[in-house]
Amino acid sequence: METPEEYKDFVAEVKVRIRSAQYDALKAVNKELVGLYWDIGKMISEKQNALGWGKSVVENLASDLQKEFPGQIGFSTRNLYLMIDLYIEYHDDTFLQPLAAEISFTHNIMILSKCQSRTERQFYIVATKRYGWSKRVLDHQISNKTYEKYLLNQTNYDQLPSEKFQNQKKLAIKDHYTFDFLELGDEHSEHELELALMKNIRGFLLELGGDFCFIGNQFRLEVEGQEYFIDLLLYHRKLQSLVAIELKTGDFKPEYKGKMEFYLAVMNDKVKQPNENASVGIIICRGKKRMIVEYSLKNSTQPIGIATYDTSSILPDHYKNLLPDPEEMAKSFERWLESEPA
Repeated sequence: METPEEYKDFVAEVKVRIRSAQYDALKAVNKELVGLYWDIGKMISEKQNALGWGKSVVENLASDLQKEFPGQIGFSTRNLYLMIDLYIEYHDDTFLQPLAAEISFTHNIMILSKCQSRTERQFYIVATKRYGWSKRVLDHQISNKTYEKYLLNQTNYDQLPSEKFQNQKKLAIKDHYTFDFLELGDEHSEHELELALMKNIRGFLLELGGDFCFIGNQFRLEVEGQEYFIDLLLYHRKLQSLVAIELKTGDFKPEYKGKMEFYLAVMNDKVKQPNENASVGIIICRGKKRMIVEYSLKNSTQPIGIATYDTSSILPDHYKNLLPDPEEMAKSFERWLESEPA
């Protein structure tokens, strides 16, 4: 006779297996559905090109399909046009075409309509697949310019000795974070910012990106009887690294880097587990001068990134002048692609 504990464990195992099968089935159905919509878009487009059919064929086809398949909303006139758009945009792209099949049609259309460049679309398709972004999360990431924030970040990782996780560390940090979910006034203290982030920890981790786990705030370090406190301590699962975060409500100052180097050195010696990689530091400030950041990080031997934040969803105006040319963006994106396996 099984014990109650054994039965509970058994039920838990069965539930996990069912959920796994449901998820696999959902992925298979989604791939088939995107393939179907792709084929319909292709068939319509080819007929229009070969026979000179106009827009009326789309409306007529939508009407006929809805009569044949009542209750299925996927065959509306609008959706048929979206299928055509998806096919026309990606049919010559041997890289994006198979990628598009890995995410839902709804995700594809959102990326297609809201992102202009090929590289930007590729970024969001890959990120949606990797991190399992829902439609709402994807919309949030696009609206908050996550693509630009990752590829513009300021860290010193490129100048550190080459290591296995160099690219991963660089692309684990954004250049700018949007904390519009905090409902903080324009004037607030570092303590108020920290408490607001703790009360909205889910939104905070979502904005940071994938694979961050919260450990604690005001994390205590002790050296020769003196106490020091790290504002926020996180853990990055893929990097297998502790991540120390310092919050500053003013502009970045060079001395902040020295304090973070001290924290990282102590953490690596006293907190880091033997199986973990070197700790990473992120200093999040209200503002920064990019040249001051570059000089501050130039000779640093600890992995540190300097980012900014805002409590508004509007991206700062200076970003418009910071975006590098398409070739540089493409190079940064290639590093992001290499940073973790698909």
